[in-house]
Amino acid sequence: MGQRSGDPTYPTVVPESNFDPDKDAARIETAIKTKGVDEQTIIDVLTKRTYNQRREIAFAYERRAKKDMISALKGALSGSLETVILGLMKSTAQYDASEIKASIKGLGTDEESLIEILCSRSNAELKEIKKVYKELFKKDLEKDVAGDTSGDFAKLLLALAKRDEPSSIIDYQKIDEDARALYDAGVKRKGTDVKCWISIMSERSVPHLQKVFERYKSYSPYDMQESIRKEVKGDLEKSFLTLVQCFENKQLYFANRLQDAMKSKGAKEKVLTRIIVSRCEVDLKKIRQEFKAHHGKSLYQTIAEHTKGDYQRALLSLCGGDD
Repeated sequence: MGQRSGDPTYPTVVPESNFDPDKDAARIETAIKTKGVDEQTIIDVLTKRTYNQRREIAFAYERRAKKDMISALKGALSGSLETVILGLMKSTAQYDASEIKASIKGLGTDEESLIEILCSRSNAELKEIKKVYKELFKKDLEKDVAGDTSGDFAKLLLALAKRDEPSSIIDYQKIDEDARALYDAGVKRKGTDVKCWISIMSERSVPHLQKVFERYKSYSPYDMQESIRKEVKGDLEKSFLTLVQCFENKQLYFANRLQDAMKSKGAKEKVLTRIIVSRCEVDLKKIRQEFKAHHGKSLYQTIAEHTKGDYQRALLSLCGGDD
């Protein structure tokens, strides 16, 4: 699961050291057969194993029970808990691909989900998502996204995943040229040359862009995020902001999304579930640290206050510590 590319990971879900897939499969089989279903055991086992371990449990289950574990879980669980557990039975890339598919299926597009996933994933993650999307849905991710979005928003989304890999050489001249070009294409003129913004923000490596945004401040009276808010609106604005926030501090971006999903009473479950499930083997530990640092309360506490029942227990278990 996790990251391909050399990105360090900060998972909250790590391999169980005394792992015994047969024993786990037997526990899950019993839990499913129990009258009323023993959700707690299902949560205990599956949220404390990595994706690769869950797959082994599923194979062991099939050998024992002569049926598919995912179908059995579907039949035994319902509601928010079912969504979490079935999400855990997919690899990170499969999960992201399925979430993208769900956001462009049916009437109307869920742009917010599309933006969150496509604008926050690394190059390596996006490449893997595209590959898996094709395997799962027999369609090209780009074609589906293009068929469902339009204008500059579509152009930006389609330009992603073609990003330069970071170079060990810092090119100060190029940094200056890009910063200047971003300024000339936006704040400096009337109207915005969106094409220029898209090409710089979708093609350059992340470390390069971090330096470009720093340099940008010496040309523009507004920083990059303020400039985006002034120059563009709607989905395009949200997309550029997500990109820039992720370049600057991706885990803080997710922490803020989580805070936003739990602002009011209850929670925006879709966002909460997606971030916890998709990042628990990637960087949730760091997201947790950013959350505490910026929102004065632990992610664990906040989830505990805004959710309940089995759904709450599953999320807290994936979240890990209360720090």
